[in-house]
Amino acid sequence: MEFRKFILAVFMLVVLLAGAMGCSRVTPEQALQTYVANWQNQNFTEMYKQLTTESKGKITQDQFVKRHKDIYEGIGLKKLEIKPEIPEKVIPDKDGKVSIPVKVSMDTLAGPVEVPLQAVLTQEKQDGKKGWFVVWDTKSIFPQLEENDKVRAQRLPAKRGEIKDRQGKGLAVNGNITAIGIVPEKLTDKDAAKAALAQALGITPEQVENKLTQAWVKPNFFVPISKVSVDTKANYTSLANIKGVFLRDESARVYPYKEVAAHLTGYLGLIGPEELAKLKPQGYTDTSLIGKSGLEQLFETRLRGEDGGTIYIEEPSGNKKVTVAKKDVKNGEDIQLAIDIELQKKLYQQLQGEKGSAVASNPKTGEILALVSSPSYDPNLFTLGVTENQWKTLNDETQKPMLARFTQTYSPGSTFKVITAAIGLKTGKLNPEEKVSISGLQWQKDSTWGNYHVTRMGDPGGPINLSQALIHSDNIYFAQAALKIGAETFVQEARSFGFGEQVPFAMGLQTSQLSGSEGIKGETQLADTGYGQGQILINPLHLSLIYSGLVNSGNLLKPILELKQPGQPEIWKEKAYTAEVADRLFKDLVEVVEQGTASNPRVQTPMAGKTGTAELKSSLTEQDPKENGWFVAINRDNPRLQILMMIEDVKAKGGSHYVVPKVKTVLDEAIRQ
Repeated sequence: MEFRKFILAVFMLVVLLAGAMGCSRVTPEQALQTYVANWQNQNFTEMYKQLTTESKGKITQDQFVKRHKDIYEGIGLKKLEIKPEIPEKVIPDKDGKVSIPVKVSMDTLAGPVEVPLQAVLTQEKQDGKKGWFVVWDTKSIFPQLEENDKVRAQRLPAKRGEIKDRQGKGLAVNGNITAIGIVPEKLTDKDAAKAALAQALGITPEQVENKLTQAWVKPNFFVPISKVSVDTKANYTSLANIKGVFLRDESARVYPYKEVAAHLTGYLGLIGPEELAKLKPQGYTDTSLIGKSGLEQLFETRLRGEDGGTIYIEEPSGNKKVTVAKKDVKNGEDIQLAIDIELQKKLYQQLQGEKGSAVASNPKTGEILALVSSPSYDPNLFTLGVTENQWKTLNDETQKPMLARFTQTYSPGSTFKVITAAIGLKTGKLNPEEKVSISGLQWQKDSTWGNYHVTRMGDPGGPINLSQALIHSDNIYFAQAALKIGAETFVQEARSFGFGEQVPFAMGLQTSQLSGSEGIKGETQLADTGYGQGQILINPLHLSLIYSGLVNSGNLLKPILELKQPGQPEIWKEKAYTAEVADRLFKDLVEVVEQGTASNPRVQTPMAGKTGTAELKSSLTEQDPKENGWFVAINRDNPRLQILMMIEDVKAKGGSHYVVPKVKTVLDEAIRQ
């Protein structure tokens, strides 16, 4: 009995020792699955551990890891999928090796690549453990890749589409800039060169030095110090006389109309980390330029196009051995706008750098002919490189040159009276022929209004009807009209003009509001609303669309930004006015220009229009509020041009009367061309 126990103990010890010595029960299929998982995760160090001893003798771990990383990074690998096609029964060959098909799918800079491979495994002992290990050579990456071959990849960048106006004039184009730089090994007097460049470029010698000491710089490399527009290149050509300094033309995004169209076009900038994390699967890299604002951002996908590329294997002699994958370039789409850049330029010049915006359109088609914001900035700065001082100017809190004012909302002042009139006529609350007797320059409904009164600018000298109220822009008349309409009806009817609704326009506009979140609170706010004050905020383009309804039988058209083939205009709001109301109000606005608040200056082109001076009160009792001035005008005969302009802080300049001649001048000149 004791002997039998002894034999059993010896047997168990042998079993344990065998286990400790690595007697493996892992199958070749399981070993391959582990290898594939590491491969899929690009864990090349763990992959290397699963190679056979013979394979490891041909390449070190560092070399193995580096070769895989270099190849995958070089081909722009965005997606890697590896699927072993394991048969139902795996049978070793006469040498004890197992061969299993593996399908490798990659998404690369040259498009999708399918690589059929054969994974070969053999059983051997490593570090005292027996198991299945992978037989590897360079053909395990690409079947055609020999040990001394190289994998080459060439990205073929797509040409970015251009943004053009209705006449084909380029607003954002692919042009050239001039890079001013240094080749370090060519310098003979480094300090003198730095000093000369600093003085000419408006930077410091330290900034030049910082450029030269970047990690990537080598003695024979061209190191860009600054970039200038081709227009100003002549101012810097003398720098090329300095040993080691060179001027080199480079392709770049160029904005020929600079400040005139900056808020419309936007600009390109280097992709940020968050953008890259989101867009890397679409082929963006850390050196990609991307639309940062305006139409460059809005139409990024269409403008960008698709890069092409080629991946090939190169022999040690430098000859191309075989093309692994190739993808043709798909250039970006050119986008043609309804914008007339010459009209845009004239309106921008009229604003003269003051805070304001302008919208021009064809009121019969809905085509937007100009979208202007002032003050502005030069988008070429972002191509050339923004200096510290320029960045401070761009972020000035008072002027806000980066703000696209045509996307914002503002108090409309008396330009809103047309809407009050339309609502009153539509609901029957306003009799256009009835003459209302109003005495004095101030009015209140009754003593419950306390010290608050509605004030008008002048006394017409007797009772007035609707036409006369528009001609004289009488606040009291329209305050009384709003009270007759009532708050509930006013709010309901305002929706037919698009208040509280997003305007269907490609560039995001702030939504116009009739009142704050609590609605119209009380009679005084309703009265103020009637003549365009209260809590009304309206977007300039939205207000322009409302006025275009006067010449479209009361229909508000969808605004068109991109130039399209002639066809039926699309309606956004059907019958916001009735046709009869639209016709009546248009005729009244002709009289506003002929004999009312917009009568000066006189121009040759007959037009209809409405002025508006909006007081920006923080409270009902504020004594000296700032004012914004508005004027919107449409040519009278065969209406085809409508211009709206708003300028901020015009109280000391005559209110809306400061704006009227600017609009009239441009409209008159454009119609008579």
